[in-house]
Amino acid sequence: MSDALSPIDLAVVGHTNTGKTSLLRTLLRDESFGEVANQPGTTRHVESAQLLSESGKPMLVLRDTPGLEDAMGVLDYLDQLIAPNERPDGPERIDRLLKSPEAMGRFEQECRVLATVLAVDAALYVIDARDPVLPKHRDELTLLAACGRPILPVLNFTRSRDADIGAWREALARLGLHATVDFDTVAPALDGESQLLDRLALMLDQHAAALMTLRTDLGQQRLKRLQDATRLIAELLMDAAALRLPCSPEPADMAAITLGLRRRTREREQDCVYALLKRYRFSKATFPHHPLPLEGERWGMDLFSPQALRSFGIQVGKGLATGAMAGATLDMLTGGLSLGAATLLGAAIGGVWQGANQWGKRLMGRLAGNMEMTVDDAVLHLLGLRQLALVRALECRGHAAMRPIEDDLMAQVVDTAQASAAPGAAGTGAAAGPDAALAADKQAPGPGTDGAEHDQGLARQPGGAAGSDMTASGPASSGPASSGPAADGAAEPPHRLPAAVQAVLDEARTHPSWSAIGEEPATDPRREQLIAQMAQALFLAL
Repeated sequence: MSDALSPIDLAVVGHTNTGKTSLLRTLLRDESFGEVANQPGTTRHVESAQLLSESGKPMLVLRDTPGLEDAMGVLDYLDQLIAPNERPDGPERIDRLLKSPEAMGRFEQECRVLATVLAVDAALYVIDARDPVLPKHRDELTLLAACGRPILPVLNFTRSRDADIGAWREALARLGLHATVDFDTVAPALDGESQLLDRLALMLDQHAAALMTLRTDLGQQRLKRLQDATRLIAELLMDAAALRLPCSPEPADMAAITLGLRRRTREREQDCVYALLKRYRFSKATFPHHPLPLEGERWGMDLFSPQALRSFGIQVGKGLATGAMAGATLDMLTGGLSLGAATLLGAAIGGVWQGANQWGKRLMGRLAGNMEMTVDDAVLHLLGLRQLALVRALECRGHAAMRPIEDDLMAQVVDTAQASAAPGAAGTGAAAGPDAALAADKQAPGPGTDGAEHDQGLARQPGGAAGSDMTASGPASSGPASSGPAADGAAEPPHRLPAAVQAVLDEARTHPSWSAIGEEPATDPRREQLIAQMAQALFLAL
C-alpha cells in the first residue's frame, strides 16, 4: 500500500476476457499497452504502468493482472487449509493460500492476482456488462473481498445493446458493493475518467485530495488537446484558403492547375489528419489513409466531389461545375479594369514594382489577362467539418477500440449531417469541364456582398476590382454561417463553419503568402493572429 505522498496503487482484476487490459489502454491513452484480443487469457502475468500528470508526476500505478478462472476451486481449497477450530480473517486466509503448494501449481494464476491485490490500495473489478450474472462472478468477488482492500466494480461495454447494467448493479448490491462506475473502454463517456476518480476518492479517503488533483489535471489535459486540435484545423484552413495558383485562360492549363490545387489540398488535409491522430495518441491505423477519390464512402470520397459536400450537409447550387474545375474558384485578374486604367496601372507597375514582390507580379498578371485558381468556400467548409468530425470521434474513442475509426464516423457523424440537411438543397450541375467555369466569365460582376464568400457553386468567378463573387448561375448570396450546437456526445454536428471562421478565410484569400503550401509562403504576424482567432471559434463549435 502507498502513503499519502506516493502514487496511488491500483490493481485491475476480473474474470478472463472482460476488458482489463482495455481499461488500462484507455486510462493510459496507450493503444500499445499489453495485448488485447477477443479470446480469454490474453494476459498471463502482472504488468504495470503509471498514469502521469501533465507535469510528468506519477499519480496512479495501474497493475494489469491475469483473469480469474477458478475462484470456486480456490474457495473450496481455502476451506481445506483452515482447521475447524480456527477463525482467521480474510487477509490471513489469503496469506495461507499464497504459502501453500497450490500457489505454484493449480491456482498459480489466481494467486498472482490475489498477491497483487494484497499489495495495492484498491482493486478495480472489471465486468463485461454483456455477460449474465453467474455464480462464478460472486465467487470471484468473495475471494477478492477476503484481501481486505476496497473493490470498485467497473462496468465495461455499457454502450452495447446486450449490456444488462441493472442486473449487475442489483447483484453487486447484494454483495455489499453499492459504489460502481460505468466505463466503456471502447467508447468512454467524456466524463468517464472523472466518475471513476470520484468513486475512488469516496473509497480512499487518505488519497481523496490527490485523486481530485488528478481529476483536475486530466480535465486540463483534455482542454489542451482540444485547443491543439482546433489549432491544427485552423492552420489547415488557412493554408487551403490562402492557396492561389496562377493560371492562364487556356483550358489545358486550367485543368492541369486544378489537379495541382487538388493534390496540394488533399495532401495538406492528410497531414492534418495524421497530426490529429498523433495528438490524441492514436496510430495511423486508427484512421487508415485511402487514395482519393473513393466512391461510396463519405470520408474516403473525393474531397472536391459534389456528393462529398452533400454528405456533410453542405449546400451546392445548380450552377455547380464538375470534372476538372469542381471545387476551384477562378479569379479573373482583369475584371473591372478599363483599357485606360490598365495602361496607367501598367506604367506604375513597370516603374515601381518591376518584379519587386508577389503583389506586383499578380497585378502584372492581371494586365496580361491571367487568372488564379483557389479552393472554393464549399470545399473549405468540408475540410473543416471533416476535421471537426474526426476530433469528435477521437474524443469519444477508447484506446482499446480495434475497429478503424471511419466506421464510427459513418454511423455517428456523417449520417446525422446528411439526415439534417434540407431536402432538395443540393442541386446538380448541368455543365461540366473547364468550359463550364469559363462560361461564368461572360457574366457581369454582381454587387459586392458583406465580404463573405458562400458555397452556392463550386466554380465561381470573383469579378470586378472590388472582388464581388459570381457563381456559374449568378451572384453569390450572402447569409450567416452557423457554428452549430456544442458537441456533448449527442449533439448534432454543425453543417457550416462558424461565421468568425468564414471572415478569416475571406481575408486569407487576399494573402497568398499565408499559405504554407502556396507558391511563395512567408511569415506574417497577422496570419498567426487570425489562426488563433479561427482556432478559438472552432473550439467553441466543438
